[in-house]
Amino acid sequence: MSITISRQLGHELLTLPCRPRPALRSFRNLEARQWRTACTRVFGFRTDFRTASSKAASSKAAPKAPTNPRRLRPLPVLAAGGGLLTILFSVLQPVTHEPLEIPRDTEPAPPNPTSNDGDNGLPRYRLAEVKEHGPKSERPWVVYGDKVYDITDWVPAHPGGEVILRAAGGSIEPYWDIFSIHKSAYVREILDQYVVGKVHPDDLENGRPLQDHIEDPFTADPARDTRLKKLTQKPCNAETPGQELAETFLTPNEVFYVRNHMWVPVVEEAEAEDHTITVELPDGDSVSYSIKDLKARFKQHTVTAVLQCSGNRRNDMTRYAKKTNGLQWTVGAISCAKWEGVRLRDVLADAGLSLEKPGEDAQHIQFSGLEAYGASIPISAILDPMGDVLLAFKMNDAPLPRDHGFPVRVIVPGHVAARCVKWVNKIVVSDEESNTTWQRRDYKCFGPNEVKQDWDKYKAIQVMPITSAITRTTLKPRDKRPNEGTGASTGGPVVEVEGYAYSGGGREIQRVDISLDGGETWDQAQLVDDTQLERGSKAWCWKRWKYEARLPEASKSPNGESKTTLAVKATDDAYNTQPETHKSIYNLRGNLATAWHRVDFDYAAASKNRQKDKVEE
Repeated sequence: MSITISRQLGHELLTLPCRPRPALRSFRNLEARQWRTACTRVFGFRTDFRTASSKAASSKAAPKAPTNPRRLRPLPVLAAGGGLLTILFSVLQPVTHEPLEIPRDTEPAPPNPTSNDGDNGLPRYRLAEVKEHGPKSERPWVVYGDKVYDITDWVPAHPGGEVILRAAGGSIEPYWDIFSIHKSAYVREILDQYVVGKVHPDDLENGRPLQDHIEDPFTADPARDTRLKKLTQKPCNAETPGQELAETFLTPNEVFYVRNHMWVPVVEEAEAEDHTITVELPDGDSVSYSIKDLKARFKQHTVTAVLQCSGNRRNDMTRYAKKTNGLQWTVGAISCAKWEGVRLRDVLADAGLSLEKPGEDAQHIQFSGLEAYGASIPISAILDPMGDVLLAFKMNDAPLPRDHGFPVRVIVPGHVAARCVKWVNKIVVSDEESNTTWQRRDYKCFGPNEVKQDWDKYKAIQVMPITSAITRTTLKPRDKRPNEGTGASTGGPVVEVEGYAYSGGGREIQRVDISLDGGETWDQAQLVDDTQLERGSKAWCWKRWKYEARLPEASKSPNGESKTTLAVKATDDAYNTQPETHKSIYNLRGNLATAWHRVDFDYAAASKNRQKDKVEE
């Protein structure tokens, strides 16, 4: 190895971020044959560099690559054994940041005739030519700005590389608008090492590709029910309306709340049974199962469980405390369904994991989905025979809708829905939690005073705390009065209040307290008996509740309005209850907004709605 190359290699290795321990553990577990393969990959970099351009030139569909020298790419893995001596030697050499000339075995190709003098020798390509290098091409290309990049080598070394392939043949910008972490100088510097040309001026408008050539990654998303309350269109985030929450124990699939971080992957129904999930164990062994395999080889189970976003009722925290970051969900980022599938613990045992002694390297179960979303749960949820963690294929007796994970998703009852990964295609048993931002950063809670967030300080949200909400209020007809003849007939009109209460971890709701005067006085609501619909080892469902009573005499505000405040709080079988205020549990992300739910009840508005309903009847 020359001094120049070793010097550059040492610099690149020093600038690499720390790699997760599983990567190093994989080296320790490699067999002799695998060692030879790994070493060949690591130390064969010089040959790879020599042939990088010739590979592009030899591709049937690929025009000749530009002749300008390319810089070294950061190595995807850390060298081992004798290579460490070379690294140490290289570190001791003076470091240069100049581009490295790559040794070539052949004479450089002549300049491309379509190149312009002002383009540093880069050829110009029409967008139609770029389109030929799509996801199924041997050498996929993407466009960013006015440049064309060959991402063939980027894909296997880049997390979520398969997802980036979706942009191949067109502009990568719509995808990086979603994965905003890529909009940094560091990532641009890496990408620039893969540049092969520029977009032809005739296909540019104000220096950017023509708009009709930029693919919208959301065009294949499914149609949504108009009853859903949409917070965002792309990606779709929509909550279940209160009327639907109060109506039935099992939320209909069409109005089950939707929480998407990206587009909805396309899996054709005809190919669904062949969809594969790969299970990787700590020793590096892996086993793949198609959905057809899972259905044929494992007993199927049914669980009724609530899914709830950690940001449910975030808007309440914003209203009653202060500004929060994130989607401003009201009370509808929660729904309940019947899920059918196979137990994940059965699949892991079949793959070779010991459920009795899983080992120190088996601490977490990581999940990855087709759209690059990833999360993990502690292995304890799997080891618990009453944990009911499923790989689910059905939802309310029907195949999973596309928005909810078709053809298969993870269901982790009692946990935050962020761990119930949709469109799952990979499961890893690991000694650490998932490295994704959705695990390490997004779903955590900080104290009201903690403005600067140290993401390593607290654990990720897993089991959900207790919460409750009012979903519907109805002013009753004048001829219906509760407690007539009992001395309780004085006061205002009669109101019926309905809602839900839920606690994670399989804890059952014990009691729901309701107040019609803002928390001054309390009474207990009636719990709706839905036990005949419940399935599972624990209480994974919500409790619907109802309460009917005469409203207190309204006190008029200075502007003449007659209002009162309804409030609700719940208690579970471990006697956990809700905090009184959102100020006491405020966090900047607005997660776990579980304080008493308050609703201002306007007498005049309720009377008008009642008269309107009467006319429609």
